[in-house]
Amino acid sequence: MSKKVLIVDDEPGVVKMVRYLLEKNAFTVVSANEGEAGVKLAIQENPDLILMDIMMPVIDGNEATRRLKENESTRQIPVVMLSALGQEGDVAKSLELGAMDYIVKPFHPQELMDRVKKILG
Repeated sequence: MSKKVLIVDDEPGVVKMVRYLLEKNAFTVVSANEGEAGVKLAIQENPDLILMDIMMPVIDGNEATRRLKENESTRQIPVVMLSALGQEGDVAKSLELGAMDYIVKPFHPQELMDRVKKILG
């Protein structure tokens, strides 16, 4: 059975590229284009991993991650931030809120796949 990954990002190009990479590596992919929809989809779909952008409309990725970690049904799902915000403070804030890893955009596709595979075994 393939592992399911939820991509939460408001940039269609990023979603398309990450979806392609994951599907090429036999992952099932679902996606949302803003944080609130991402939280709802995570509750509905129970993915094995969430790739979360930070800067998005409605609620940002940090707030979405906080909500996911407070929810009993989504607390255990690993969240990896994918963000253009690369400052040390940005990374620290996301990790404090419960993100397992942080990848700065633009990223190398192989780096993303290596980290996803490491987390999902």
